[in-house]
Amino acid sequence: MAGGKGTRIALAAPGIPKPMISLCGKPILEHQIGCLAAQGLRDVTIVTGHLGSAITNYFGDGSRFGVRISYFQETAPLGTGGALFCLDGLGGDFLLINGDIIFDVDFERLIAFHRQKNALASLVSHPNNHPYDSGLLLVDRENRLTGWLTREEPRLYNHNLVNAGIHVISAGFLAQFSGFRGCKVDLDRELLKPSIPGGRIFAYKTPEYIKDVGTPERCRETGEDIRAGRVAARSLRRKQRAVFLDRDGTINQAAGFISLPEDLVLLDGAGEALRRINDEGYLAVVVTNQAVIARGECSPEMLDRIHQKMETELGRAGAFIDALYYCPHHPHKGFPGEVPSLKIDCQCRKPKPGMLLAAAGDYNIDLAASWMVGDDDRDMEAGRAAGCRTFRGTVVDFAASRLMKSLSST
Repeated sequence: MAGGKGTRIALAAPGIPKPMISLCGKPILEHQIGCLAAQGLRDVTIVTGHLGSAITNYFGDGSRFGVRISYFQETAPLGTGGALFCLDGLGGDFLLINGDIIFDVDFERLIAFHRQKNALASLVSHPNNHPYDSGLLLVDRENRLTGWLTREEPRLYNHNLVNAGIHVISAGFLAQFSGFRGCKVDLDRELLKPSIPGGRIFAYKTPEYIKDVGTPERCRETGEDIRAGRVAARSLRRKQRAVFLDRDGTINQAAGFISLPEDLVLLDGAGEALRRINDEGYLAVVVTNQAVIARGECSPEMLDRIHQKMETELGRAGAFIDALYYCPHHPHKGFPGEVPSLKIDCQCRKPKPGMLLAAAGDYNIDLAASWMVGDDDRDMEAGRAAGCRTFRGTVVDFAASRLMKSLSST
């Protein structure tokens, strides 16, 4: 979708459409097409509009870029979704990509997720460092969308999960709507959001690099990231480095068994410390024992609210976590209200390394190049059992240590 005017950045790049803004010697669209072609995705349709001839003249039929390009020229603005109803050949699943983002995404993983979920639409989603003024996706434990907060809607505590501008859409999704051909349509508000109650719209969570370049400042930052190799390094086609973090006593104040959101209070400086981990390009992955579930002292839904508060408070400090794993089990019996099915000796409860190993599989993590940070012996044992380096202390201690200073050079 490359037909927008890019009004926020027009003054910095007059006379060219936003997808043709050059970063590191290549237009944004060329960076995108290169990523697609490298993974065998070579049939490309570009929707053009404002100053569209700059795109068609540069790319032609796509042959010199290793792809086959066709074009659809909007004669009048059709919004973010209207052109879809005018395109031929959308008979199966297709990728829909905003033309103003830089990314390096493992599309094989994304497409496999979409098919495994039998989704009508899968929205690539990730955390960002400004969730307080972003639209937020609300999901259940299966990553099925349950709601969508636009940026102007009020919110209290929510997971830090935003739509990244890359989608897999099935032809059956468009078939739900009639009468839209030739109409201006907002993809998010008029197509995706109203389809949520049907239960087949999913969020594909990824820590990969995806950033829109809608402002001059973001253009500058993204160009620096390309030159430094940060964009390519975050692709899940490549091994990732992570900082695994315990929760209680490491990110938030230790307060016994936390069973309500108001009981969770971040350590002073935790947001700033996590932001340093984010900035160094390490995945921030929380791995926490939550025996309160097995003991019957907290429901999974309430634990989710607790974690929503944690992510919201971190987001206010410009920080985020990339993933969270928790163990709901507890091997000891005899507690009032306990859940018998969860009173087991599992493989995920620290000091066993199950949560770290699961994260390594999900996110292609190089455990030997990663750290486990926590405040007790179980964290250290779990980290060593997984093959990680270990640091005993809080996330604030870790960020202030000499070890943290060495991360950027390793």
